[in-house]
Amino acid sequence: MGVIISVVNQKGGVGKTTSAVNICAALGAKGKKVLLVDFDPQGNATSGYGISKKNLEITSYDVVMSNVRPQEAAIETNFKNVSIIPSTAELAEAEIHLLQVEQRNHQLRKALIQLKDDYDIIVIDCLPSLGVLAVNALIASDKFIVPMQCEHYSLEGLAQLLSTVKKVKKTSNKNLTLMGIVFTMLDKRLLQSNEIMRDIKRNFPPSSIFNTIIPRNVRISEAPSHGMPVIYYDKNSKGAESYMRLGAEIIKKLDN
Repeated sequence: MGVIISVVNQKGGVGKTTSAVNICAALGAKGKKVLLVDFDPQGNATSGYGISKKNLEITSYDVVMSNVRPQEAAIETNFKNVSIIPSTAELAEAEIHLLQVEQRNHQLRKALIQLKDDYDIIVIDCLPSLGVLAVNALIASDKFIVPMQCEHYSLEGLAQLLSTVKKVKKTSNKNLTLMGIVFTMLDKRLLQSNEIMRDIKRNFPPSSIFNTIIPRNVRISEAPSHGMPVIYYDKNSKGAESYMRLGAEIIKKLDN
């Protein structure tokens, strides 16, 4: 049975979707059968895999609203071992429509549990908020990864996220665990970045922080506009090497 991992941070612009896209690519390249669930109405993970959102008939909106069997929503990408449940702006409407649904916070879990035997790893790219959709993702997940930029506001966002996780664990998913915080877009020349990174390392056990750090890298920024994960866009770039290391770390954590 596969494991479900949410990539979550309610603060935008921290490399969350970029990390979800490239983690999946790295895991697929390492032989894992992976499903990426684009659960963000912006649909950036969908376009990051080169999929046009114009002609999609079935999306994550249909999955969370129980309009289709989840197997019908998954489509194969052009990249090794990676399938995706795509997303469009329609997903934003689910926040409103779910208010009329009994057990609204458990909709995604009910869908993804049907797919757990089909994949080694299911990764959910969450939207940058802590509303109904994000709670759905956390309840559906076994573990969660927090991409984090080393800046002041990120610390506040992390505290809010962990507070939400605590409530989810208490009420709906007691087995949810933090797989790790991964520092993204790091520029080691910035004093503040290094200070915040040290502060987080002081306050969290080493096991909850990934050793791999994702640097600021122009190839990571360019890859989405070509509809490719960075490991396929430029496999020799520092960005690609970092995400391949992160993929290996994730596999090691899952095997332990």
